[in-house]
Amino acid sequence: MASSSYISLMDLASGDMFNSPQTPERISRVMTVPVDGGITDDGDFDSLSSECCEKTIIVANFLPLQAQKDIKSGEWLFSFDEDSLLLQMKDGFSSDTIVVYVGSLKVDVDSKEQDEVSKTLLEEFNCVPTFLPPDLQKKFYHGFCKQYLWPLFHYMLPMCADYSNRFDRLHWQAYLSANKIFADKIIEVTNPEKDYVWVHDYHLMALPTFLRKHFHRVKLGLFLHSPFPSSEIYRTLPVREEILKALLNADLIGFHTFDYARHFLTCCSRILGLDHESKRGHIGLDYFGRTVYMKILPVGIHMGQLQSSLNHPSSSTKVKEIVAKFNDKKIIIGVDDMDIFKGISLKVLAMEQLLQQHPELQGKVVLIQIVNPARSTGKDVQEAKREIYETTERINDVFGFPGYEPVVLIDRCVPFYEKAAYYACAECCIVNAVRDGMNLVPYKYIVCRQGTSRMDEALQIAPESPRTSMLVVSEFIGCSPSLSGAIRVNPWNIDAVADALNMAITMPGVEKQIRHEQHYRYVSSHDVGYWSQSFMQDLGRACKEHYNRHCWGFGFGLSFRILSISPNFRKLSIDHIISVHRRTCRRAIFLDYDGTVVPHSSIIKSPGLEVILFMNSICSDPKNTVFIVSGRGKNSLSDWFAQCENLGIAAEHGYFIRWNRRSEWETFPIAIDFGWKRIAEPVMQLYTEATDGSFIESKESALVWHHQDADPDFGSSQAKELLDHLENVLANEPVVVKRGHQIVEVKPQGVTKGLVAKKVLSTMISNGEPPDFVLCVGDDRSDEDMFESISNTAYISSLPVSPEIFACTIGQKPSKARYYLDDTVDVLKLLSGLTGASSSTTSTSNTETEVSFESCA
Repeated sequence: MASSSYISLMDLASGDMFNSPQTPERISRVMTVPVDGGITDDGDFDSLSSECCEKTIIVANFLPLQAQKDIKSGEWLFSFDEDSLLLQMKDGFSSDTIVVYVGSLKVDVDSKEQDEVSKTLLEEFNCVPTFLPPDLQKKFYHGFCKQYLWPLFHYMLPMCADYSNRFDRLHWQAYLSANKIFADKIIEVTNPEKDYVWVHDYHLMALPTFLRKHFHRVKLGLFLHSPFPSSEIYRTLPVREEILKALLNADLIGFHTFDYARHFLTCCSRILGLDHESKRGHIGLDYFGRTVYMKILPVGIHMGQLQSSLNHPSSSTKVKEIVAKFNDKKIIIGVDDMDIFKGISLKVLAMEQLLQQHPELQGKVVLIQIVNPARSTGKDVQEAKREIYETTERINDVFGFPGYEPVVLIDRCVPFYEKAAYYACAECCIVNAVRDGMNLVPYKYIVCRQGTSRMDEALQIAPESPRTSMLVVSEFIGCSPSLSGAIRVNPWNIDAVADALNMAITMPGVEKQIRHEQHYRYVSSHDVGYWSQSFMQDLGRACKEHYNRHCWGFGFGLSFRILSISPNFRKLSIDHIISVHRRTCRRAIFLDYDGTVVPHSSIIKSPGLEVILFMNSICSDPKNTVFIVSGRGKNSLSDWFAQCENLGIAAEHGYFIRWNRRSEWETFPIAIDFGWKRIAEPVMQLYTEATDGSFIESKESALVWHHQDADPDFGSSQAKELLDHLENVLANEPVVVKRGHQIVEVKPQGVTKGLVAKKVLSTMISNGEPPDFVLCVGDDRSDEDMFESISNTAYISSLPVSPEIFACTIGQKPSKARYYLDDTVDVLKLLSGLTGASSSTTSTSNTETEVSFESCA
């Protein structure tokens, strides 16, 4: 039965995907308002609805369930999968939190049985199944996820079609359709005002957009359990922008390591032009007024389940078998999925190298490699498996003898109690993956080596005896940074891995004990409950401002996003400001230049003819006092605006100021020693030589280091370093060092755009012409001083009537301004409107001479 969400590519392209019908058989929305009898809608969610209970919806590709159909009765039998991370993470939730799971079953359910199965899973397990049509499931999971995204996110580009699938538009469409079905199911069970939604992994990266489209203020977190590749790899993805924009519709994005988060942020910078900053220890990325936070914390293990497995009678029995079989041999354990990224063949080759370099270890050390069943199929997996078997057979033929096999392959589904027994007996554990998101095998090994009283009895060791463990881990796996006592290796360097194995098994017992205790303290305190609790705390913090801000959705298809702004922060209405302009008589207008009148992206930095005409027209109105306030030098600005006779110019942030073309330049009133330039310029020169594309702009009062033409990441990094360097060397000088839009500037203390605004307004007041209209437009951090100044000057001064104040920033971002315009195009529309208003005012003044200027007072 094909779902109605399995839509055409044409629907996606037109944006109609977001308005497609819900999946059939809608489940009633969870209600959290009191109703008669304490039930909801039609009673389907009676058990989930509670006004006093917090609800968390956990969404993943598969539900944490085991399912099988009884052959005789034909009934479905379900049970929780105790090994599922989704189930274990409940340890971090409060006892009164209701947890609802949304995901697919690992088995196909006939369409005729789906309604009954849905009801059973909801009532008995709080699970909401997403039944994907078989064809959709194949293209979504086995096609786009496993054959395209998974290799790409593990740094394997589809260079050869024989070993990996290249991008398939139909598979991408299936991915979106599946994500839409998941979103529909979440919508059916979510109260967006109270509930939290936690989405897991790369299968559902498009889901945040579908959900945010329906619920603008949904509290949404997403944790990526796979690696996030470097920008060089990610940028090969044909739908790179769509996925990034979808992820940014979450409130909190989680990663196992800082490397993965850094790669994501770099992609956002290079592809979307977004910058991030650290806010009180939390990394945040401003996205249309919303702050999308990053969470960096590797997942942990479930201590109780591991200890329970160690105490299982079968574990004790298996331990005795292992001890008897391998006698006094040192065991190296490896547990991996049959996957081309796990590095099993490299591990076996390292074992061969170990035996070649250290013949004395032959017959004394054995590598036991447990191979879990493959999660995906393909020619690459089959060839990897063949290589492992051939290499193992060769090593055993060369170094083995009757009663001794150096490498033991266990290629079957091994229950965890048996794995726990092998962990407990192993001298060393090696995880040699060439790329992995978060591998929990080292954590499990450490806990099993710590043991329990029953395991101690099986191993015949005293309870008070010291515990030891040794880890050899690839530096390319997610858990590597958290295991400071492990021997980290490059899995491709077989000699180095062999040396690490030798070091691990020959290390003195005291050092093994110290390393083990260090690891066990971390693993036991950072378990899965700690991980989930920490994530939910940060998600709550990320969402706390949801209902204190206005939210609007805009954009089509996967470009949909939310504009979130303060209730007091709104877009400047050009019609409104023109109306106010016409009824006022003494107007002060302050305009920034770069990024306001002329776009930052413009190659030609001089103003266009249109800007000159607007300025002349506005300045021709005697009721207007107009200033360009810029950080640029006075020569450039005076040349560019030579045709504007009545235009005031404040150059170099106000160090130079002139009231019109006929007046002389005035300088900052305080005498300034520019000796600091001899200190700052050599430092800037050093960074210019080291940063291709950067240059120094020398002004009369300031020095500016530009990096807009440098590599975005390197330029930004160098700017931060330069800022810190200059602040140190100029600490005793009367200057300030500031970062602006792709610049680092050093200028004298006290020279700000705010002083320009204050001086102009104060002069107007002292001349008996107090302003009744003040407009200030700017885009940079330096313009914030002007926004603050015009408000303070206007309201603090003893004016008979408070003027109309319009402080306007460019773009939706935190600002002291109350208004915003989207870009320079909007600014030109504003100037055009003011031009028309000024022209009509001038015309009226010329024809109606009986209306004197003083009558406006």
